[in-house]
Amino acid sequence: MKFNEQIWAAEAQKKKKENRQFLDKAARKKGIVSQLPALHDEAFTKIDCLKCANCCKTISPRFKTPDLVRIAKYLGMKQSELIDTYLRLDEDGDYVVKKSPCPFLGADNYCSIYEARPRDCEKYPYTDSHEFFDYKHTTHQNSTTCPAVYYVLERLKEINQ
Repeated sequence: MKFNEQIWAAEAQKKKKENRQFLDKAARKKGIVSQLPALHDEAFTKIDCLKCANCCKTISPRFKTPDLVRIAKYLGMKQSELIDTYLRLDEDGDYVVKKSPCPFLGADNYCSIYEARPRDCEKYPYTDSHEFFDYKHTTHQNSTTCPAVYYVLERLKEINQ
């Protein structure tokens, strides 16, 4: 598959319906999850997160209690101060950033709290594990946010059609 960094987002938008249908069908296919780690590695030989940072610019991770404890300590502040300064409760009752882009994202696309980042950030974009199919709705949404998710989806379609 030839991957074009300049047009992937437009292609992902065009293929939203096709990708949703593929995810629904593929999630039931035996052995497909075992293909993910190699495709994840392949995707990241072609995609540089630091050139993109769409995830940090457009979506928020959930900040769970262990994340709050770790990040507050890393920043040398109280948890309540961290929450008041940077976070809000969403409709699901999770702490998320007040606004995008993430306040911890630098102009160089580096994360200022990378060593203590939320677990959601650490695991993102879920292209190397069962979560890719366990959370099909999220994967589908992420395919228009993250070029690596789009890449893995396209490669899975190539291999499994």
